[in-house]
Amino acid sequence: RIESLAIRAGEKIALIGPSGCGKSTALDLLAMILPPSAAEKFLFNAPGDTPEDVAELWRRGGRERMARLRLRHIGYVLQTGGLLPFLSARDNMTTPGRAKGMDAKAVDAGLKELAGLGIGHLLSALPDKLSIGERQRVAIARALLPKPELVLADEPTAALDPVTAKNVMRLFTELAGECALVVVSHDHRLVE
Repeated sequence: RIESLAIRAGEKIALIGPSGCGKSTALDLLAMILPPSAAEKFLFNAPGDTPEDVAELWRRGGRERMARLRLRHIGYVLQTGGLLPFLSARDNMTTPGRAKGMDAKAVDAGLKELAGLGIGHLLSALPDKLSIGERQRVAIARALLPKPELVLADEPTAALDPVTAKNVMRLFTELAGECALVVVSHDHRLVE
């Protein structure tokens, strides 16, 4: 149960707790993938868009509007990566940006900004040729490339060794820049 939650531009928030306590479910609610079981108001107020009451959109069946809001404003790093198996790592990373209207020059510039994730040599590989950690780093790049206002990340470093996890989390929070970032983790030290 979430009584009240406000996430503002630039904020970095961690949801920490044991397995099964609802952290991933909370992200799916924020991403407008799962409907709230009960909500008086669920306001999504993104820059350049009309504020929307997501609870009302769910009641009205406004799935198309929620999909447009996700595309325009949200990057989501799924715990399992969620990469499309028939697309290369590059195409997995760039498809959301291109769908959002980014031209080739902006996509290439975004890929250069994300070089610190250490996946440049993997761009032509299909997901089944990547390790779990590499898939997670590609998913992080996919979420960040279109420069969304809100990035949601479900255990983005769970499959990485502790040193790499620390480096990727540091880089992830730096690359997130001014967007709001909500990270789910069971590792309190890592999110600090």
